[in-house]
Amino acid sequence: MHTYKTEVVVIGAGLAGIATALELLDLNVPVVLLDGAPGGKPGGQANEAFGGMLLSNTAEQARNKIKDSPELLLADWHNAACFGDDDHWPRLWAELYAEQNRPMIYDWLRQRGIRFFPSVQWVERGLYGKGNSVPRYHIAWGCGRGVVQTLLQQLEAHPNRNRLTFLNGHRVNTLSLSDGQITGCQGNISNEQLEKQSSGVFSVSATHTVVCTGGINGNLEKVRQHWDPCYGPAPENLLSGASPDADGAMHDEVARAGGQVVNLNQMWNYAAGIRHPEPAFPDQGLSLIPPRSALWMDRHGRRIGPMPLITGFDTHDLCKQVGNLPGQISWQVMNYRIAVRELAVSGTDTNPDFRDGKLLRVVWNSLRGGDPALMDWLIERCPDVVSANTPEELAGKMNQVAGNNDVQTEDMIRDIHTYDSNIARGKRLQNDDQIRRLIQLRNWLPDRFRTCNLQPILDPAAGPLIAIREQLISRKSMGGMQTDTHSRVLDQAGAAIPGLYAAGEATGFGGGGISGIRSLEGTFLSNCILNGRRAAQSIADRL
Repeated sequence: MHTYKTEVVVIGAGLAGIATALELLDLNVPVVLLDGAPGGKPGGQANEAFGGMLLSNTAEQARNKIKDSPELLLADWHNAACFGDDDHWPRLWAELYAEQNRPMIYDWLRQRGIRFFPSVQWVERGLYGKGNSVPRYHIAWGCGRGVVQTLLQQLEAHPNRNRLTFLNGHRVNTLSLSDGQITGCQGNISNEQLEKQSSGVFSVSATHTVVCTGGINGNLEKVRQHWDPCYGPAPENLLSGASPDADGAMHDEVARAGGQVVNLNQMWNYAAGIRHPEPAFPDQGLSLIPPRSALWMDRHGRRIGPMPLITGFDTHDLCKQVGNLPGQISWQVMNYRIAVRELAVSGTDTNPDFRDGKLLRVVWNSLRGGDPALMDWLIERCPDVVSANTPEELAGKMNQVAGNNDVQTEDMIRDIHTYDSNIARGKRLQNDDQIRRLIQLRNWLPDRFRTCNLQPILDPAAGPLIAIREQLISRKSMGGMQTDTHSRVLDQAGAAIPGLYAAGEATGFGGGGISGIRSLEGTFLSNCILNGRRAAQSIADRL
C-alpha cells in the first residue's frame, strides 16, 4: 500500500476541495488533496456549471442601483427555506452566509481574478413573493469551469506549493477510525495512475480529514430511495444532470464512522430536463432554462393550470407540479422567435459566450433577439425537440417522439388560440396570469432583453413552431453530512467527530441543508467556497 502522512487530507478536488486546499496553503498548512475523477480532470461538477452565484452588497448590485442588505437576504432565505424545528445548524449557516458572503466569497474571488457579468439577474422571485426580493444572481465570466480552472492554476503556482501533494486518480472508499477519531483515509488508485504507482491501493494518515466528495444526485437509485413524495412518486424516467461520480458513497462511509447524514430528501432538481443529444453516461440530460413565453402543457397537450407554469419564480413548485402530472411528462410549445430569444441550457459549454468572456457578443445577441445556434443544434440533434409549420403537424411529431397518441391535437390548438387571443385583446382587457408575470419580468432591464414582448405562439412571422418534451432531471443535493459552522462533522449526539470535516455539496452546502426545501438559486458554488474556507480556518486555529 502506498502511504502518505500529512497534517490535512482533503478528499475531492471539486470547488469545495480546491477552496479548502487554497486556504490551507495561504495559512501555510501542509495538505494532501485527493481526486478520484476519471481522466485526471479535477474541478468536479463546477466544471459543467453555468457559474451563477447568489451574492449581496456587491459592486455589480451598486452599479445596477440595487439596494440590498444582510437582513433582507436572510429574511428572503428564511421565507424560501421553510426551516423546520430540527434545522439548528442550517439556520446558523444561513446567517453566516447572509453576513459573510461579500468578504468570504465575492471579495475572495475578485482578489483571485474572477470577474462577474456586469448585469445582475433576478431569479427565484418566489411564486407569490417569497423569494429574492431583489436581483442577486451574479454570473462569473468563464462560467463554473473558468472559476475552478483559475483556482487550480493558483494552487499550482502557490508560493507554498511545496506543502501540497495533489494526487489524481485516487478514490477514497474508507475513513480511518482510531479511538473515536478520524485519522485519515484509504482507497484505490485508478488504472491510469497505476503506471506511476507500485500498488493499486493507498492510505493517507492525517490529523484532519475534510470530505468534499459532492452529493448523491449522480446515483439515480439513491435519488429515488430518498425522493420526497411532494414531487410525486419517484420517477422511472428521471434524467441525470450530475456525474455518476456523485454517487453518495462517502455519505454512507461518514454515517458508518458515526456522522449524521440528514435531509437527503431535499434536492434541487429541475422540471425542464431533456435527453442529452451527446450523452457521456446513461440517462444524462440537459437542464433547460425554459422560455417564459412558451405554453407549458401536460402530456396530452393541454395547458397546465389553473396557475400557468412559468420559470423564474419557484423552481421547487415547478418540480412539484410536473412531478405530480400523469406520467411526469410535460411539453413546452413555442415558436422559433421565442425559443431563440428566451431558451437557454444550464452549463458551461452550452453558454460559450459567457464561458469565453465575450461581452460584446453577449450584448449583441441580446440586442438582436438571441443566437440561433443553440436552438438549431437542439432541433437537429435532440430527440425531445420537434418543429413544424402548423399545429396539426406539430402534434403529430409530438406523438411520434412520445411513441403514443397522447397529445390531443384539438385540445392543444384550442389552448394555444385561447392564449393568443388574450394577448390580442390589448393591455386593457388581457386577463391571464402568464401575461401578468411576463409584464412583471420585463420591468427588470436584463429580463426585458431576454423575454419577448407578449409574443403570440401562432404568429406566422415567428415560425416555425417548436415543441419540447420535458421531464424531471436530478441535479443537486441540498441535504447531507451535518456540520457546525466550523465545517466539523457532527455525530448522532450533536458533538463534533474529532478529526473529521466536510464542505460543499457533501454537506448539503453547509449544516446538512443550508437552503432548506427551496434554494434562492446560486447558493451552490458560492457555498462550496464558504464551507471550504471555514474548514481550513478552523483547522488552522487548532494547530
